[in-house]
Amino acid sequence: MITFDTNQLDTMAWNNTVIQMLIRLGEYKGKQALYFQQSPEILTALKNVAIIQSTESSNRIEKIIVTSKRLELLVHEKVAPQDRSESEIAGYRDILEVIHSSAEHMRVNNGLIKQMHRDLMKYATGAGGRWKQADNNITETLPNGNVLIRFVPVPAFQVDTMMQSLNTGFQAKRDNGGIGDLILIAVYVLDFLCVHPFSDGNGRMARLITLLLLYQAGYEVGRYVSIEKIIEETKEQYYNTLYHSSMHWHEGKNNLLPWIEYFLSIMIKAYQRFEERVGSLDRGRGWKARQVEAVIKHMMADFTVADILERCPGIAGPTIRQVLNKLSREKQIESISMGRNARWRKSEI
Repeated sequence: MITFDTNQLDTMAWNNTVIQMLIRLGEYKGKQALYFQQSPEILTALKNVAIIQSTESSNRIEKIIVTSKRLELLVHEKVAPQDRSESEIAGYRDILEVIHSSAEHMRVNNGLIKQMHRDLMKYATGAGGRWKQADNNITETLPNGNVLIRFVPVPAFQVDTMMQSLNTGFQAKRDNGGIGDLILIAVYVLDFLCVHPFSDGNGRMARLITLLLLYQAGYEVGRYVSIEKIIEETKEQYYNTLYHSSMHWHEGKNNLLPWIEYFLSIMIKAYQRFEERVGSLDRGRGWKARQVEAVIKHMMADFTVADILERCPGIAGPTIRQVLNKLSREKQIESISMGRNARWRKSEI
């Protein structure tokens, strides 16, 4: 049952974990503008990396994989897709670009969602843009080869009505203003996945709609840090929380909390990465070296120059190597392998 058609949200008592995460995310959102006024070259580099990572991760979750070289060429529209996987990548790229450029003008309704799905599938099958024609199940293939049904979504004949209810219910709650945007977005995504309105592409559509709704609510971090990549890194938790929060959904008696806590946690991770990569608001002399040192300080495992480059967009390799040599002389880090792909480790002092 669509959550917005029940009184679950109105009667829920939020635990301290959720309250603290919402406060923290409010603080991150409040600081966004300060960071956006900083070095444009860093933000541009972050955006370029995030687009590639988002396209790759959201598709890889669904086992759609291409080589890194082909991925970059496809994302930058330098080649045409050559097979089904590349066609799926190209479709995702196109919708992501539209969301990045036009989110504020995209009112979420049945028509828009079907249009997005049509564009997602246009290179692959050309059969997108319509609700599923047959019932589908969410399944898991076990190591022994047996298939486990994890959830039975809404039957095909009910999809249009349920999606209409989801979109109008979400909009009404948002207009009312009594419940925070992040909670509403998390619940919308959960309900969308429980409806499972398409025969293919539901997971990718859910992640694209997540970004769209976040941008409309003023949470811009997904432009600069790939939320899809964080979901991929926490894929097991992603599926487990979806499973637990979808139990008894049809009766309107499901537990929203596991999914909401997970959703808020990935948002916090995204903002943490954003602040780590943008670095201090201090842009005085020597800030690049200080930023590299701060990134190295937070490394939890062995690392390479490439690892630091990813976290320090706009800072050149020679600057990073100078910092590595300095910290090595000070015995704060040590080299554990040499050569082109040299690896480093923080010293145990």
